[in-house]
Amino acid sequence: MNKQPITTATAKLRRRAEAQLRQQQRTKQRAGRGDRKSNADAQRLLHELQVHQVELEMQNVELQGAHAETEALLENYTDLYDFAPVGYFSLDAQGRILEVNLTGATLLGVTRALLLRQALPRFVTPDCRSVFSAFLSQVCAQPGRRVCEATLRRADGTIFWANFHGTAATFGSSAQKCCRVAVADITSLKQAEDAQQRLDDLAASNQVLRREIVQRCAAEKALKGSERELSQRLDEARHMQAQLRHLSHQLLQAQEEERKRISRELHDDITQTLVGINVQLETLTRATTLNPASFRRQIARTQRLVEKAVNIVHQFARELRPTSLDDLGLIATLHAFMKDFTKRTGIRIRFATFTSGRIAGLDNTRRTILYRIAQEALTNVARHAQACAVEISLRKLPGALSLTIQDNGKAFEVTRVLRAKKYSHLGVLGMRERVAMVNGQFSIESAPGRGTTVFAQIPLIDGNGVEGP
Repeated sequence: MNKQPITTATAKLRRRAEAQLRQQQRTKQRAGRGDRKSNADAQRLLHELQVHQVELEMQNVELQGAHAETEALLENYTDLYDFAPVGYFSLDAQGRILEVNLTGATLLGVTRALLLRQALPRFVTPDCRSVFSAFLSQVCAQPGRRVCEATLRRADGTIFWANFHGTAATFGSSAQKCCRVAVADITSLKQAEDAQQRLDDLAASNQVLRREIVQRCAAEKALKGSERELSQRLDEARHMQAQLRHLSHQLLQAQEEERKRISRELHDDITQTLVGINVQLETLTRATTLNPASFRRQIARTQRLVEKAVNIVHQFARELRPTSLDDLGLIATLHAFMKDFTKRTGIRIRFATFTSGRIAGLDNTRRTILYRIAQEALTNVARHAQACAVEISLRKLPGALSLTIQDNGKAFEVTRVLRAKKYSHLGVLGMRERVAMVNGQFSIESAPGRGTTVFAQIPLIDGNGVEGP
């Protein structure tokens, strides 16, 4: 740094010496040899110049040594700065990067040349930007060191925790106000703190569990002392469950009676009335000779509407409770229902019966139960199974009658459906409860690739009205 002043002084001294020599030469030329005093002055000046030249050479050697030492120190300082264990950033008041070492650039995953003039807050995650902005404002506004922690996002998208130490400073020869910030990756420390916190929480949880174990041991002792009371309550609960099942049976029975009544009313009253209207219109058509053709077309249209209404009423009556169930029996009613089902859905049904003639011991209640099970099972096949074929078999057993319905559709979780309390599963639960009304057996099997099989077996009654085995 002192090289420029020394060089200037040497140049001045050299110009001064050269000027004196030229003056002496001119004086010699004018005065001849000159006097001894001028010669002595010239010799003395030359000697001084030679001495000064030696001094300058020595100073030059010293300056070169100092320059080499300074270069070595600068290189060491640069290495210490660039390869420090933390990142060093020089930021202006807006957070733009003025200087950064290699460690800082490595922390952010961006080359140092691309980082310059970029805003450091853009690397801060959104949830920490307000904290970092407050930290930066405090560092630039007040002297002293400030500290904060925030999460940064690298160029590749990874996030890490960083610790910031900042102080106010000036930058460059323009004395621009800035701040020096040291940034360290503390992700491992944060993870260790989180692990320690989890350990503390686990220890607290273990303590709570120990207390709970002690409490449960005390409660277990108290429960062992009250086994008799619990047994009595269990018996009461069983009795209540039996009462609820009985109530459910009564509800289903009342529902069937109501359906039977509505079916008979529709068949006996509404159907007969509509048929009478149709006959009356037919008579009117034959008796009328003077009415125009449009009147006849209207009568014909009315007849078609009445016929359609009659068919709808018949269908409604069959769905509520087909009269053939009481008049023709279970097998004929099932045949009629399956024929209509195939016509409506396109699903093929193969019905096999292993009985001879009218089934003895099958009263009205049991016929209704088996018919409702078949009706509900086929309804579920049409709605949910996505099947194209169904096989139904009715088999007479010693003292019992079994009904098996098997489709080739998709399967479902039987346990979940039977335990469900939602309204959408009441059909399956209703089938099970109907069979339980007569102390029968009911089961459903369903597996992928094999479809679903519904099995129901109900005991028959003998001549004395007693159920079979």
